[in-house]
Amino acid sequence: MSSSVPVLSLADYQSTDNETRLSFIRQLGAAARDVGFFYLEGHDLSQAEQDDIISLSKSFFALNAKEKRQVKMANSPHFRGYNQTHTELTAGALDFREQFDIMDELPAVHSQLVTQEWQKLIGPNQWPDAMPRMRSTLLTWQDRLTKVGLTLLSALCEALEQPADALQPTVQNGPYRHTKLIKYPGSESGGNQGVGAHKDPGYLTFVLQGEHSGLEVEIDNEWHSVSPRKGALVVNIGELLELASDGYLKATNHRVVSPPTGVTRYSSAFFMAAQLDADIPVLALPEHLKRLAHGPSSDPANPLLRKVGENVLKGRKRSHPDVTENFYNDTPQQLSA
Repeated sequence: MSSSVPVLSLADYQSTDNETRLSFIRQLGAAARDVGFFYLEGHDLSQAEQDDIISLSKSFFALNAKEKRQVKMANSPHFRGYNQTHTELTAGALDFREQFDIMDELPAVHSQLVTQEWQKLIGPNQWPDAMPRMRSTLLTWQDRLTKVGLTLLSALCEALEQPADALQPTVQNGPYRHTKLIKYPGSESGGNQGVGAHKDPGYLTFVLQGEHSGLEVEIDNEWHSVSPRKGALVVNIGELLELASDGYLKATNHRVVSPPTGVTRYSSAFFMAAQLDADIPVLALPEHLKRLAHGPSSDPANPLLRKVGENVLKGRKRSHPDVTENFYNDTPQQLSA
């Protein structure tokens, strides 16, 4: 089906007109609860910046196999770098997409100082020698999206009738950030799993799409296309916001269907969660919202953890068994709800 995803403008939240601002907060609350997905305009990210990220993605995936293998994720205990097609697992099946992943650029925690397994997520990114500008471009883009994400997180707190800074303690040392460049090759059937149906584990996800469709969101048990909208980011609510709102806000199933033969789809995704050492609180909603909050959805095969580092690591290990085999099998995983 065609898109039923609402369109919002972040400029309305930053308006000096109070009614415009309040209208945005109401629309945001409805979109985040009823659909869990929306287009976001008015975010101050120029078309030139967006076009440059898609162009950078195309240039990276056009590198030869040797140049891409130089930054293979299987060599990184921090889950950074390149994955060829049929490497990542979603919903237990292999995805038909190439990817390049970065997170914060940080020194690794010395092994003698690691007291929690999730601390092994912290570390440097891998950067291809063949593309020297990639480092500064992607890290700047990640910073730009973080600013948008933190503003939107404040607006969502207000939509829940909380202080705008209600979740600030969970991001005060910097949110967990993860950026992907993604290439979806065409397939003969056009129905291969680009990425399987799933929910995102963080607070917010922003998707920058190229010119081709493929992203779909599940609304009322039907799949709806989220077609590219020039200048707009696609935003979806993650499981940590569903958790913090006790199920009032909605993390929604979504997937990407492979394009047909001869078509290649490029996109970039940015995931923002709470800082890795945070525990997610359950916000004290007013009674009229609380009556509509029925607890976060639960999957016994994929429990949602309040400890952010453990929740992030759980997902990374499940999605990337090669990295897990190389770097994590010697450390017992300790999970707590």
